[in-house]
Amino acid sequence: MEVRIQKIIAESGYCSRRKAEELIAEGAVTVNGRICTLGDKADAARDAIKINGKTIGKAPTVKRYIMLNKPRGYITTMSDEQGRRIAADLLDGVEERVVPVGRLDRNSEGLLLFTNDGNFANEITHPSRHVSKTYRVTIDGRVSEQQLTRLMTGVELDDGKITLPCAVDVLSEEPERTVLRIVIKQGLNRQIRRMCTAVGLNVGRLRRVAIGGVKLGMLRPGEWRDLTKEELRILRAAIGKK
Repeated sequence: MEVRIQKIIAESGYCSRRKAEELIAEGAVTVNGRICTLGDKADAARDAIKINGKTIGKAPTVKRYIMLNKPRGYITTMSDEQGRRIAADLLDGVEERVVPVGRLDRNSEGLLLFTNDGNFANEITHPSRHVSKTYRVTIDGRVSEQQLTRLMTGVELDDGKITLPCAVDVLSEEPERTVLRIVIKQGLNRQIRRMCTAVGLNVGRLRRVAIGGVKLGMLRPGEWRDLTKEELRILRAAIGKK
């Protein structure tokens, strides 16, 4: 049966559907030797689908859903020409090819999900789902009430985009630093850091502690584990799936 090519790629576990659409738009995907375009369809059982010359595998029979406590200094791409450390390399013992669900920039740390279920990854990261992400953010110095209000009500970023209203709580306050809990339901690139910069705040440390109700807990930096059935239920509820 023919379906859209980005769906086949996502189900193979190669990447999310959104990333697959980007690869198609870049001309990196071929079907039976022909460069495909967005909207094209194929039959996974019959057609040869390649990304940058490499054939994608079949949809995995065993699906993995993993959480990693990403330390600082690791990037979330699956390869890096500059030789920087990759978060996926911390998944010792994981035989399946899993990919990160969303992003967490190099200088940020905390909860990062991995899976070989491309549809699941797409649902979690799709803007229409508004899955919440909770961060513990350490700010250099004090934060004024005006700055807190601007963060909560939405700010204009450096590219002109306006952030959605979000929840901001002060966890602790000292002369040299303030610790905030920020809960957002968007997935803009480096959103928390850019929001803080927009209101004149400098982020000293940024750690993601929860996604859609699933908490990082006591997992140590660099360690990983499979999600529990209850955690998967919580995430599926967050995206409106049973």
